[in-house]
Amino acid sequence: MRRILRLALALVLPCVAPTLTAAPGTPPESTRPARPVENVLVVTFDGLRWQEMFSGFDPTVNTKPDGGVSDPGALAQRFDRPTPEARREALLPFLWNVVAREGQILGDPAKASVVRLTNGLRFSYPGYNELLSGVADPRIDSNDKKTNPNLTVLEWLNGEPGFEGRVATFGSWDVLPWIVAAERSHLPVNGDGLSGPSPSTDRDRLLNAFASDLPTYWQGTRLDAPTMQGALEYLRTQQPRVLYVMLGETDEWAHERRYDQYLDAAWRSDRFLRRLWDSAQSLPAYRDKTALLVATDHGRGATPRDWTDHGKEVPAAERLWMAVLGPRTPALGVRENVTATQSQFAATIAALLGADFRAAVPRAAPPLPDSSR
Repeated sequence: MRRILRLALALVLPCVAPTLTAAPGTPPESTRPARPVENVLVVTFDGLRWQEMFSGFDPTVNTKPDGGVSDPGALAQRFDRPTPEARREALLPFLWNVVAREGQILGDPAKASVVRLTNGLRFSYPGYNELLSGVADPRIDSNDKKTNPNLTVLEWLNGEPGFEGRVATFGSWDVLPWIVAAERSHLPVNGDGLSGPSPSTDRDRLLNAFASDLPTYWQGTRLDAPTMQGALEYLRTQQPRVLYVMLGETDEWAHERRYDQYLDAAWRSDRFLRRLWDSAQSLPAYRDKTALLVATDHGRGATPRDWTDHGKEVPAAERLWMAVLGPRTPALGVRENVTATQSQFAATIAALLGADFRAAVPRAAPPLPDSSR
């Protein structure tokens, strides 16, 4: 029993990265030459609205009728602050205290920064296809488990020299294998067993048991904690050059009209993001040569009544946000006077690695402007 407890604690306790400090006499970051990017971490928060991303807690939804919140006072105490800037830092501290200061965030309408999807359908599979293939495809018009006919940037990189077998995906939504065309692309995609069909270590077996023992709230989507734990373990042991993690709870709790759980899922997603980044920076293979990209697959409604919804009949759901951090990304903070599309995300992943995805997919949108130097 004690051995099992020790293994469980080792699994679920956060990874703590050592503090990295510059040596005496090191020139300021702004004057140092840009380091090469050798690895990319990609994370998506399913259906997280730009309203929470840029303004944090929304008091108009903090009610029982519109937000399903049984204790509005407790939720306000946790996330409400005097200004939008303070509210978003309370909700998403890593994105705002690290990514926004050292990298870039796009999509804040207050800064004339607009990110839109172009598929017109405003739900998940079309959004993930556009994010990863760089092209909106009218053939993808449902969330059905059908193999993506488009070449994604993940599949393309997996076939490039130096990346073969070094690209992997983890996701909370069981449609992920079809989105990345796992059978065709040969990309590792975690299934029910987070560490693969034949776990070889006690840690792997415990990880699989941990995932299978958690309660199931939604058909087709599991809780995000085991997804991120599996991704962290894969990062540590396999050290992929490209790792994609699809988190899903924000969308599921919004559909349930549970604003309290939706905010908590967003806060935990930000914590998972910090854990992934800190874990990478603690490993020599990733430290100071890894980029991080974060995005969402679609937006949501903009009112207390329709914030739960998205889709073709919800025009507000076309508005998105994106974030980029890495050694070749200029620290521009919240981008101003920029218009971008969801379809630019795929080429940006490749561009950060010094690769040209559009050479393989000419129809793909170009990289995000000023995301890499």
